[in-house]
Amino acid sequence: MRPNRLSRHEWQAREVAHQQRADALTAGHAERRRSGRKHPIEDFLFEYYNFPVTKLRRWHPGPGQILEDAAGQPRAGWPYYRRFGDGSVALDLGAFTAQRLPAMEFIRDLLARTLSRPPYLACFGLHEWAMVYRAAPQHIRHTATPLRLSRADTDAVVESHAIRCSHFDAYRFFTADAVPRNALAPTRETQRELEQPGCLHAGMDVYKWAHKLVPLTPGDLLLDAFELARDVRELDMRASPYDLSGLGYSPIRIETPEGKSEYAGAQRAFALRANDLRRRLLTVIAA
Repeated sequence: MRPNRLSRHEWQAREVAHQQRADALTAGHAERRRSGRKHPIEDFLFEYYNFPVTKLRRWHPGPGQILEDAAGQPRAGWPYYRRFGDGSVALDLGAFTAQRLPAMEFIRDLLARTLSRPPYLACFGLHEWAMVYRAAPQHIRHTATPLRLSRADTDAVVESHAIRCSHFDAYRFFTADAVPRNALAPTRETQRELEQPGCLHAGMDVYKWAHKLVPLTPGDLLLDAFELARDVRELDMRASPYDLSGLGYSPIRIETPEGKSEYAGAQRAFALRANDLRRRLLTVIAA
């Protein structure tokens, strides 16, 4: 990759734009933290992925970018950055690769394998239903959010469908009674063999792989992955057994033919977005 030099004016403008975009995306989360409230959709990404707003709003140029007149800036002391004699700063790709190569290889392999598979669009978000199947009320994950159907009807949705969840981090939250109903038994070890682009959780996880590669991941790619994860999470919960009408979200009734069609259409669009981000991340890793 041929290095690209950015003047101080250019890179500072990109840095400010990144911070403003990150602040706009996380404004609701920041306000709720101050008031001690929680949102089951918008706050999930920060709890589940454990990547704080302070790191999300930190702009990184990505590989092959040399920032002029940056040696006196805080980023010159950030991990995996190096200063040059002319006062410029850039990512130290050698240092990053030396310490993070196993993670890079795993992520590259997982993304490439996922891209190679066709999307499976008939799961209908039943993983969320399997997480509450025959569960005692105190064991339901989102105890503050009511179910939109009775307990008996919720269980009946699970029992009347074939479940084929391929994502380990969704499957591991299934209730004990739901586990044998899944056609697959995903594990951490089989993750690379099973993940497919139609999976909502695999789409959200593109954000996880993007932030695990920081500072190699360019800022715009990181925020694009965050936006996708946020949008996917909304679909995930609207199609779930929970009643979110009090928060302004209409349900996608996957127990009906119309709901299944709506869900699969949205799922298809998210698979395309996620695959585009996977390709961009693979390009970054290849650099």
